[in-house]
Amino acid sequence: MCAHFFTIIYHQAFSKPEFTDWTREDSNMAVSLRLGRQGALLGLRFNQFKKSICPTHYFQDRVRQFFHSPWALGVTPLKVQMPALSPTMEEGNIVKWLKKEGETVEAGDALCEIETDKAVVTMESSDDGILAKILMEEGSRNVPLGTLIALLVEEGQDWKQVEVPSPDSPSAAPTIPHEPTGSSVTPASPPLLPKPATSGPLRLSPAARHILNTHGINPKLATPSGPRGLITKEDALNLLKASPPPKATPVVATATVPTPVQRPTHTPTGPPPPPGSRPNIPPLSVPGKPGAPGTFTEVPATNVRRVIAQRLTQSKTTIPHAYASIDCDMAAVIKLRKDLAKEQIKVSVNDFIIKAAAVTLKQMPEVNVTWSGDGPHALDSVHISIAVATDRGLITPIIRDAANKGVQEISAQAKALAQKARDGKLLPEEYQGGSFSISNLGMFGISGFSAVINPPQACILAVGTSRAELQLKEEDQTVHTRQLMTVTMSSDGRLVDDELASRFLDQFRANLEQPQRMALA
Repeated sequence: MCAHFFTIIYHQAFSKPEFTDWTREDSNMAVSLRLGRQGALLGLRFNQFKKSICPTHYFQDRVRQFFHSPWALGVTPLKVQMPALSPTMEEGNIVKWLKKEGETVEAGDALCEIETDKAVVTMESSDDGILAKILMEEGSRNVPLGTLIALLVEEGQDWKQVEVPSPDSPSAAPTIPHEPTGSSVTPASPPLLPKPATSGPLRLSPAARHILNTHGINPKLATPSGPRGLITKEDALNLLKASPPPKATPVVATATVPTPVQRPTHTPTGPPPPPGSRPNIPPLSVPGKPGAPGTFTEVPATNVRRVIAQRLTQSKTTIPHAYASIDCDMAAVIKLRKDLAKEQIKVSVNDFIIKAAAVTLKQMPEVNVTWSGDGPHALDSVHISIAVATDRGLITPIIRDAANKGVQEISAQAKALAQKARDGKLLPEEYQGGSFSISNLGMFGISGFSAVINPPQACILAVGTSRAELQLKEEDQTVHTRQLMTVTMSSDGRLVDDELASRFLDQFRANLEQPQRMALA
């Protein structure tokens, strides 16, 4: 375009009549001067024309705004992760969401209910914003700590345009098999069995041997992962998943009338089981049908049950338990309890036991200790953990500073904690940090038992029922009835030896048999 304008100017310059008489050299110089002046003016006009037609900054701003808009980039979310609601919690279950997507959330608002290894705890929001996306729906189980469960956006942002972070390890999308069309159908090839992974003598754990024998699987096909080539339960389960399921064969009832013996037709049902193995009997019972002999039904374990199993195993395998028992005369407690009932003060025998244990711990602080990885820790306060049985398992809510509380206050707090434990509404601070545990089975008629220590505590007191016994008085050689109750203390031998445990039980009996002493302690 510019070249075309310069050509026009050049021809106009040569077409002037006043240049005809000049020499060729002078005419060329005049043309160059005139051409340069008009070319500069034309260039300035062309630049203004281009700016008026193509406003560069306008389009650049529009493009920049588009690529920085939430529609193109999405809204940066605030992440809500599975929190650790108890010291021993490793995973949790989403019980119920208390907020819906699109609802405004303020710091401190209840977001959802999470089942921990102890109870159902309400999770509170730590940020203000809008709940944009729920990633873990209600009923999600075994969600590990730190897993992303929801997304929040700041107020004023479009929560529908929230940007969902991609997972760290994307799983492959499940493939949906298409049904073959047409007359020609290629039969599916049977799955290949794994080749034997072990040679030589086999070493199997009892659980692995039971699984492999029940399903009729050759143990040599398993890949051992245990020490010194031991085939563990996990190895057997992995082999069971990789092995093809056996084809079901119809069961024919035996007729009472004898029939001619016919040669059965052989139907290939896969490779025969290895010699010496048991028949392949299904281990699981069919829902809705009576269970066959040798079958069982799997019951999913809750987080509470799993943690109870882990802690009991840890306690019995790592803590040296020592046991000591003593009989306490409950006549004074029973009489005092009846007197208080006349004044409409209702307390239980277990409330007196809690008070007596707390006072004894205050009198003997060397028993009020816990064990940690680096040794014993002496505790300044007396916090009594009481065992409460719930549908989800055993839990031990805590009566804090029980030595400085009265029996009536202990009774009211114990009832409230027990009800919250059964409802699954205990807060973490209501069942963490106890120094001494009490488990009472007297209401079930149990005369005596031994309890398992609740780590890191040093002792637990097992209480049985009271019973009437005849005893001979040495003073007048008469027989009278005594209400005796047997208590057994399990103590950690690393912290409380037998002599210290015996002195503690003797002091505990003295406080319980003379309740007035507890008021003076």
